[in-house]
Amino acid sequence: MRLLTTLLAVVLCTTLPARADDLDEASKLLKAGQRDQALERVNRVLAQKKDDPKARFLKGVILTEQGNTKEAIDTFTKLTQDYPNLPEPYNNLAVIYAGQGQYEKARAALEQSIRTHPSYATAYENLGDVYAKLASQAYDKALQLDKSNTGAQNKLSLVRDLVGGPTAVAAVKPEPVKPEPPVAAEKPPVTAAVENPAAQPQNTNTSADVLKAVNAWAQAWSKKDADAYLAFYAKDFKTPGSEAREQWEKTRRERIAAPKSISVAVEQPKVTMQGTDQASVSFRQSYRSDKLKSSSRKTLVMTRAEGRWLIREENSK
Repeated sequence: MRLLTTLLAVVLCTTLPARADDLDEASKLLKAGQRDQALERVNRVLAQKKDDPKARFLKGVILTEQGNTKEAIDTFTKLTQDYPNLPEPYNNLAVIYAGQGQYEKARAALEQSIRTHPSYATAYENLGDVYAKLASQAYDKALQLDKSNTGAQNKLSLVRDLVGGPTAVAAVKPEPVKPEPPVAAEKPPVTAAVENPAAQPQNTNTSADVLKAVNAWAQAWSKKDADAYLAFYAKDFKTPGSEAREQWEKTRRERIAAPKSISVAVEQPKVTMQGTDQASVSFRQSYRSDKLKSSSRKTLVMTRAEGRWLIREENSK
């Protein structure tokens, strides 16, 4: 069972128009950790079209990441009032409430999200986690009243295994904006079947080498070994938004150092060889830390240099 995550959705189920260029740039800035600049871009859109739902939603996401929870709650609440059929604002309200330990409010918001969109899987998953936290609190109260209640003790232990212990973990993710990812300690990096269209023995071996490098990259990240992690990026790596390599590395080191623990898994990888020295690897990246949990699709463009497979380009969805 997965926990709630602080990674929030920035893609709404609406097709209402927005200033796409500014909003796309704001999303990129947010992914790069430049929250103030991202907010400036969103406000530029809202100055011209104050009711734009996409811009308002993204502003709520940015405010949440900035720690401005009061303003974020106000932003998402007004969105639910103006666009009551959109599920994501309810979902992200639940994120904030869960982060504050207000699980009843989180439950109500998630149930409303599901009523507006019965096939919204993220809300169902998060609702399950909220129910688990509420159950944990109930069993804990039962034990306070009767310490000899072994049934409650066993149930509390099982629930805490599900939700990751007695400390509240909060937040949600439909179709995310990504500060980077990790995975559960109980789910180490996975090596799956390799898809190789060429189907030649020499390419199969090469594909295995590419996948081995990707798993080693994920393991270095999981170990919080920033030097080893950054060593997997080629000299000509295309940084997000063409950011200066030095600044990008500085930001990555800060993000790796911030959590107490990180776990990253590579799931369902598919390797496509593009010659003997070029390849692309598509997979689902699962990330978990004590601060954040997310799951996203990622593609790494790999190149072989100096006898090693290195990352030349990194794309996430």
